[in-house]
Amino acid sequence: MPSRFMFAPRSLLWRTFFLIALLIGLALTAWYQLFVRFESEPRARQLGQMLVSVVNLTRAALVNADPLLRLALLRDLSVQEGIRIYPAEPGDELGPLPDTPTIRVIESEVRRQLGDETRFAGKREGVEGIWVSFQIDPDDPADLFWVMLPRERFERVRTAEWLGWGIAAAILAMLGAYVIVRRVAGPLAQISRAARQIGRGEPVSRLPEEGPSEISEVSRAFNQMSDDLAQLESDRALILAGVSHDLRTPLARLRLGIEMTGAHQDDIEAMSTDIEEMDKIIAQFLDFARGSADEALVEIDARAMVSDLVASYQRRGLANVVDASAGQAAIGFMGKPKAIRRALSNLIDNALRYAGNEQPIELGCSIEHRMLVLAVLDRGPGIPLDQVERLKRPFTRLEAARTDARGSGLGLAIVDRVARAHGGRLNLLPRAGGGLAAQLVIQQSASQVNNA
Repeated sequence: MPSRFMFAPRSLLWRTFFLIALLIGLALTAWYQLFVRFESEPRARQLGQMLVSVVNLTRAALVNADPLLRLALLRDLSVQEGIRIYPAEPGDELGPLPDTPTIRVIESEVRRQLGDETRFAGKREGVEGIWVSFQIDPDDPADLFWVMLPRERFERVRTAEWLGWGIAAAILAMLGAYVIVRRVAGPLAQISRAARQIGRGEPVSRLPEEGPSEISEVSRAFNQMSDDLAQLESDRALILAGVSHDLRTPLARLRLGIEMTGAHQDDIEAMSTDIEEMDKIIAQFLDFARGSADEALVEIDARAMVSDLVASYQRRGLANVVDASAGQAAIGFMGKPKAIRRALSNLIDNALRYAGNEQPIELGCSIEHRMLVLAVLDRGPGIPLDQVERLKRPFTRLEAARTDARGSGLGLAIVDRVARAHGGRLNLLPRAGGGLAAQLVIQQSASQVNNA
C-alpha cells in the first residue's frame, strides 16, 4: 500500500464516519461563504448607509441649530443616541479601524457618498469607537469635526458566537453520522465474528434479522448458511460413524484371519503391519473429517499430558520416545485435551516414521513469551523451509526429504487445524545438528503453576 495511505482508517465504520465528517465540513464552509456573500456584505452596506445618515443628520442639526443651543444639542446626541461630536485638532492621536471585510465595505460605502477626503479611525485620544470626519462648511477646510458611534452598533455579528454555534452543529451532525454508521457497521461486525466462529468450528447463535432491509437480508442469508452447515455437519458425523464401523470391522476380521493362516511368522508380521497402517490411515481420515468442534475447552496440565503420552509410547516398546521436560513444574492452560493429544501423537508418529526407532524422539513443553509451546524433536532428515507451508495442506508429502511414502498425508494438516482451533500455530523448524523441531504453539495466556 502506498505510504500516503498509511494512516487511513481501515474499518468501514471509521472510513464512512470520516467521509461524512468531511462532507459536513465542506457543507459548513459552503454555508459560511453563502452567509458572507448574501448576508454579511449587504448588512455591511446597510451599516455604511446608516453611518452616512448619522453624519448627514448631525451636520444638518448643527448647521440649522441656534449657535447658543449647539452645546445642548451635542449633549443630547451623546446621552440619548451615543453619538459624540468633537472638533478635529491637528495633534489628534488616532488609531486604525479593524481590518475586517465588514469594515472595508463600510469605509467604501461612506467614502462613496461623503467623498474620498472622509477620514476614519478606530480610536481617538484613547476612546474606542467608529470615528468619521465631516465638515460643516465645505468651503472651510479648518471646519472639521469627528463624529463617533459605539462600535457595538457595527459588531452585532459576533464571530466567536457564530463559530461556537457552527462547531456545536458540526459535533451534533458528526454524532448523528456516527450513530447512523454504527447501525450499519454493528451488524457487519456481528457477521464477521460469527464467520470466524464457524471457521474455528465453534457453535454460533443466530444473528438478529432486523435493521435496514439490506442488512437483515444478509443476516437472514448467513443464518440459512449456518443452518445448512450444521445439517451438513450432522450428516457427516452420521456417515463417519458408518465408515468407521464398516471399514474397521473387516480389518479386524482380516487381522484374525491372517493369524489363523499358519503362514510364516515374518509374513504374518508384515501383513499385520500393513493392516495396522491401513487402520491408522482410516483413523487419520476420520480425525481430519471430524475435527474437534464437539469437544469443550477444559483446564489441562501440559506437563502431565506430555508425561502420560511418553509413557504410553514406552509401554508399546518405543523406548526412544523420551520426556524432555521431566522434573518441570506443572503448566496449566485451557484447551481441548483429545484434540491436543491427537495432534501430539501425529507429530510423534511422523518423527518415528521418518527418524526411525534408534534416534531419540524428545517430547517437551515450555512457556515462551507467555505462550505454551509443545515440541516434538527428532533427528530425521528434516523439512526445507520453503516446503513448510505446503506440507500443512491435506494429502501432501515431501518425498525427497522423507522417503517413506506411507501415511495419508493428513498428519500435519490435522496438527495445523488443532493449533488454529486453539488460536495458535504449527511451527516446523530445523534443529541445530540436524532434524526437525515441530512446535504446537498455543496462542493464549498459559500460566505456570506450582506442583504444590
